Amino acid sequence: MDDFDRRLIALLRLDGRMPVAVLAAKLQVSRGTIQKRLDRLISSGAVRGFTVRTRQELDETVLRAVMGVRTTGKKPAALIKALNGIPEVVSLYTTNGVWDYIAELRAESLSDLDRALREVRSIDGVASTETSILLGAV
Repeated sequence: MDDFDRRLIALLRLDGRMPVAVLAAKLQVSRGTIQKRLDRLISSGAVRGFTVRTRQELDETVLRAVMGVRTTGKKPAALIKALNGIPEVVSLYTTNGVWDYIAELRAESLSDLDRALREVRSIDGVASTETSILLGAV
């Protein structure tokens, strides 16, 4: 992947439905060049697909939060399985900071979020957690 590919991908991240003609105009190349690059990026796996992004604030019924999880013990596979088994945990990341994992949570209500937090804290190997509710996107 070269600098041109990175600029093309950056434009597609802003708007995955941007027409090839518009991409070509913005990058000052022909439509054919854009199409060939897109085809190559897709076939190589560098671009795995296109998606729709929604405005998080439109769905006011869903609470979103991030949780840092510090662990103890030597059974990370079991801990990861338990975390991923909680329906409110929608994604889980390893990290190199203070926290061993960062979990993204979504819940329909404060009571659902509270229950999920209690479930996480009761998992064997979870030493401590810190949760922040996401209030709005900027």
